[in-house]
Amino acid sequence: MILFPAIDLKDGQCVRLKLGDMEQATVYNADPAAQAKTFEDQGFEWLHVVDLNGAFAGESVNGAAVDAILKATTNPVQLGGGIRTLEHIENWLARGLARVILGTVAVRDPALVIEACKQFPGKIAVGIDAKGGKVAVEGWAEASELGVIELAKKFEGAGVSAIIYTDIDRDGILAGINWDATLALADAVSIPVIASGGLASMHDVRRMLEPDAVRLEGAISGRALYDGRIDPAEALALIASRKGAAA
Repeated sequence: MILFPAIDLKDGQCVRLKLGDMEQATVYNADPAAQAKTFEDQGFEWLHVVDLNGAFAGESVNGAAVDAILKATTNPVQLGGGIRTLEHIENWLARGLARVILGTVAVRDPALVIEACKQFPGKIAVGIDAKGGKVAVEGWAEASELGVIELAKKFEGAGVSAIIYTDIDRDGILAGINWDATLALADAVSIPVIASGGLASMHDVRRMLEPDAVRLEGAISGRALYDGRIDPAEALALIASRKGAAA
């Protein structure tokens, strides 16, 4: 079970959005690289990064900030937002990413995701962002008619390393993870699932360590960490103790 701290990039700064709205952005750190180092120093073992501008533009926009993050931390980094071609994927992996997250292109061109998994085994994750149970694309700006599980099943057996499932209706408002939908997705596919959107408190951290949730790869936390609602040392110690008990 991994707790992934999140750095969302907008105009080169570390921000959090409310309900995926670019106009409702709170700046938490003007130096994303320093934030990445802070997370590493706190004991986190992974880093989740999203290029918000890139998600809307369809190409990487905050590349300089991501490069600075990669230089600042030794932790593996996963990146999503605007990565939509095999060339984009190859370029980012060459720059040091541990894995890339494909979102819009997973809806628009599933075959590209499958080909990417062949070319870059273990390096491809799929981001599924849902609003009202339907998949959203283009930085959450457009809704599709595709169901979450319907999309996820397209990648069974393809070699996708993880599915990052975000409930947009809960993202950035500290409403708690949508456990019902997240666990239903985890039950429906064999691909590891990472919960995202709404992790609000230590209660949620404890919830993700319950027996029915341990099949998840982990969960992503943003605003709750920045606001101090989740204490990194306490959360990581709790996760470590559960891992020790399971060993």
